[in-house]
Amino acid sequence: MSTPNLTLKERKRRRFRLVIPAFPTFNIYSSFAKRMTALGPICIGTMANKLARWDVEIIDENNYGKRGLRDDQGHPDHEGLQASRPADVVGFYGGLTSTVPRLYELAKRYKALGVVTLGGGQHFVEDNIREGLSEGLDYIILGEGEYTISEFLEACDRGASVDAIKGLAFLEAGQVVTTPSREPITDFEALPIPDFGLLRNAKLKYYPVSWARGCGMDCEFCTVKGKMRSCGPERVMAQISSLVERYHAKNFFVVDDFFGPNRKEAMSLCRMLKDYSARTGVKLRIMVQIRLEKAKDVELLRAMRAAGVNGVAIGIESPIPQDLEAMNKKLKPDQMVNWVRTFRREGFFVHGMFIFGYPRQPGSECEMSIEERTRHFRRFIRKSHLDTVQVLLPVPLPGTELTRRLEADGRIFDRDVVGWEYYDGNFPLFVPDPPLTAEQLHWGVQKIMSRFYRFKYMLFTALNVLWFPSIVLWFHRLRGGWRSWYRVWRNHLVRFGGWVVLRRWKSAYKQGTFEEKLKVAEQRLGRESRPAD
Repeated sequence: MSTPNLTLKERKRRRFRLVIPAFPTFNIYSSFAKRMTALGPICIGTMANKLARWDVEIIDENNYGKRGLRDDQGHPDHEGLQASRPADVVGFYGGLTSTVPRLYELAKRYKALGVVTLGGGQHFVEDNIREGLSEGLDYIILGEGEYTISEFLEACDRGASVDAIKGLAFLEAGQVVTTPSREPITDFEALPIPDFGLLRNAKLKYYPVSWARGCGMDCEFCTVKGKMRSCGPERVMAQISSLVERYHAKNFFVVDDFFGPNRKEAMSLCRMLKDYSARTGVKLRIMVQIRLEKAKDVELLRAMRAAGVNGVAIGIESPIPQDLEAMNKKLKPDQMVNWVRTFRREGFFVHGMFIFGYPRQPGSECEMSIEERTRHFRRFIRKSHLDTVQVLLPVPLPGTELTRRLEADGRIFDRDVVGWEYYDGNFPLFVPDPPLTAEQLHWGVQKIMSRFYRFKYMLFTALNVLWFPSIVLWFHRLRGGWRSWYRVWRNHLVRFGGWVVLRRWKSAYKQGTFEEKLKVAEQRLGRESRPAD
């Protein structure tokens, strides 16, 4: 029988603090993270807050306002927080692998203060479970955590055994113990609406909402697996309306991997959003992730635009046919270009997401120089007229088929050298397909992004202001002229902003030690890192 290994102090009320760890360094997500937060911790905290004797607070280290207590590194002062608002249990969000070193650091610090520590998130699979339990975590929640956290906190409150709680891992006599798996949640109506009021000292501009969990596409590189499970469109509408009414929210991001898997319900939600906006006079601005093939459904696209969906993020992945084949994507580059143009023609801002240098499957090798690869990407971006782009390197995330394939080939760099903090898509993490080198992959991504986000767009932004009157007159309609002008002006502004972000990232990269670590990692692998011819 197991009980929480740290006795909770006797209080009339207890406190559960949930921490979203900071990014290890500045990256392309940093500015956006200061205006948003992760939805998973909000859902967990909301469920825990329903318990009778527990108060809940959430600290997002990436979105932590000026008035909050800070340490000498600019992070939240957790010792100060513990002194002023002592927590009995502290949970840590492990949904982003690159933040795990910070997670471990905080877990050890809280554990030294006599606090029960708890982790959860997609990072904690396979060998990472033992690693986490050896790095300051007393317990790890496996899988979806809403019901597990409620049962766990109640057990802590009573000093009771946790053996019967499903979906939990802990150490006992030096051995990892995992309780039976918890069934995936299917009745989302039984869960409370996420309460963003639990987030302390944060400022949100973009509010995350969710419709579904799981994904049946089963991509080799992705951690999101399993049959898709979704709630009804009424619950999505309830999430959005509650945020509008409580926080005057206008900007939303639907975090699901793709929008509208059930077409009938997607159309129903669009009608609800359109009617709500008309009744309240609130102009909604919604960003969704969507599959490129949805361009064939023009009726759905127009319903989405009428509902306030103005931006789509599309996982294009690669314009190189051999890469698409390796990813098991049945698409052709020319077809993809036409579909992107369809989204733009229907009035969406299109954000294209790419993976550069994806490792080929055995038997499908195709030697291509780094220059040729970058030309493929730049040509596709230019032909499709994407509004914004994101080009990242493949990441061998824990538990994915891609990771297992690369590990079997001995190609992943030693994590003692190139640690988890580099697992954000901005750094080469394994030996690429010949004739490429890791350094070339890194150069290729920088080349593509630097040609898209450039300083010159600052000048274009100013010129657009002067061009506005002539554009309006040329279109003979104010509304149409405004839309055309705004798109160009907005894209130039964003591209200049992207140049600023890239410049700052490059500066941080030069000040870091990754290049030295990469050389050591490559030397350790040597010739064994490359598959035999």
